[in-house]
Amino acid sequence: MNKQQEGIILEVIGKMAKVKASRHSDCENCGSCPGNTAIVVEAINIADAKPGERVVIEIREVNMLKAAFIVYMAPLLAAFAGALAGNYAARYIWMDSLLLSIAGGVGFFLLAVWYVKYFDQMARTDERMRPVVVAILSKNI
Repeated sequence: MNKQQEGIILEVIGKMAKVKASRHSDCENCGSCPGNTAIVVEAINIADAKPGERVVIEIREVNMLKAAFIVYMAPLLAAFAGALAGNYAARYIWMDSLLLSIAGGVGFFLLAVWYVKYFDQMARTDERMRPVVVAILSKNI
């Protein structure tokens, strides 16, 4: 399923367009971004829209869920797994289990943060993850 959002084209650069869109209800409920109620996104301009036109942008919901899981859950799960791995390893190397649990949790958490940064770079270059301008609602006169 895809989420659709209305916006206004601010700028067109090649096949990409900068679109100013109001935040949708999921975005407003999150509240992690401070400030105004509008966001600017870069979208693939398949509708060949021009600056000033009102358009519909589409974002694949599967990609949003995947990105949210990786950003929010992966570090948490990695820290938990690292703590368990440290505790398990302490039995075999005769060290304090609390110390190794903390070290394992921190180490796995840092690896997960590195992966989130890597995923972010990959998502920026993957066209399947980008929003798409699918329709023009009103032409610029």
